[in-house]
Amino acid sequence: MSSSTVLSNQEHAPVDFAALKARQQATWAAGDYAVVGTTLQIVGERICEAVDLRAGERVLDVAAGNGNATLAAARRFAQVTSTDYVDALLDRGRERANAERLVVAFRQADAEALPFDGGSFDVALSTFGVMFTPDQEKAAAELVRVLRPGGRVGLANWTPEGFIGQLFKTIGKHVPPPPGVRSPALWGTEARLAELFRGHEVSATKQVFNFRYRSPDHMLEVFRSYYGPMNRAFAVLDGAGRAALEADIRGLAARMNRGGEDTLIVPSDYLEAVVTRR
Repeated sequence: MSSSTVLSNQEHAPVDFAALKARQQATWAAGDYAVVGTTLQIVGERICEAVDLRAGERVLDVAAGNGNATLAAARRFAQVTSTDYVDALLDRGRERANAERLVVAFRQADAEALPFDGGSFDVALSTFGVMFTPDQEKAAAELVRVLRPGGRVGLANWTPEGFIGQLFKTIGKHVPPPPGVRSPALWGTEARLAELFRGHEVSATKQVFNFRYRSPDHMLEVFRSYYGPMNRAFAVLDGAGRAALEADIRGLAARMNRGGEDTLIVPSDYLEAVVTRR
């Protein structure tokens, strides 16, 4: 199945990016993403190794969420600035950094309009963050702009075919995304990254993160309660709609579960990419 088949978006319709961004901000502020996000810490560690992070480098974590890549970079003695447009998520990252006695600067920022001079950083990171920006070209340009020549962008993006890509497709069947907006999962394809970072060196490797929960019911409970996009999807549906969405999510988890009858282990593909600014 091609990514174009999976991602059926009307890409050419006019888009009110300001309104969409406000809606997205409210979505990611719903629930408590940190409950899910903390389980993804290994991805932050991996991306720091992928960009070959050096102690003392100036690092910007963009759409940092609760700070997985932020903490991983700070543990490697980098000079880290952690940004997100949801204050509550920055608070979670700040709590974690304080607990580990790590020195990190936290700042609210829009990934499409980063409040930093060009060439301010050696490395820009984003794990499952910048991929959700509505204006993909602008976000990619900002990642490159804030880097010095030769600087690296490290990205972890869910693929269209993996569990989270399929989860968003499932949610979209019940709560359709706004028309005219490109799917976030396009960031998880090498072809789209080549377009977004044209003129720069891009290398990418498929990786797998395993979601591990006690059962499908446990996973559904956690995601429904704490994962903003799913939390909001259930909130806007009526009783029949919620039941239908729940059934589809259970079916997806059951099909992808490799944990047998006693537990839930769901592998989710993501694309780990390093972009070197020329």
